[in-house]
Amino acid sequence: MKTLKILFYILISTLLYSCGLKPITSEYAFIKSDIEEIDLDHLGNGKVLIYNDASILHTLDNTARLNIWINNKALGQIRPKEYAIINFEPGTHQFKVLHIDFVNIKSEHTVDINQDSKVIRVKPTISSNKLEITNTLPEKFERFTYAEKRE
Repeated sequence: MKTLKILFYILISTLLYSCGLKPITSEYAFIKSDIEEIDLDHLGNGKVLIYNDASILHTLDNTARLNIWINNKALGQIRPKEYAIINFEPGTHQFKVLHIDFVNIKSEHTVDINQDSKVIRVKPTISSNKLEITNTLPEKFERFTYAEKRE
């Protein structure tokens, strides 16, 4: 009976962590900023905040990690409740977003960045990924942390 419990816990742990996405190394220069300094007035004119707004359902099973490429250049991995600030040239940019939920779930998005673009929300969904320019900071932004460059 004890062996069966151990096997059960190992199986559950394997299922929960099998969806973990390995990070990709960023080819972008992140703009480091303290959370107190982040204000919509300091964003725009090419400086855009990108954040992962994964729901609790994706964070429970470890499927909320997003690997992001912009114009075929790796941005890196943004985990749930993390953000990064990137400088963009005005114009159209191609985003590729990947998360794992037993299978690779990849989506592509075309985004027009202009001087008024400030905030992009990225979120894994059951069948794809959602990406939208919101130009508003998320609720309870003080709980978000700056995404570290991962190797």
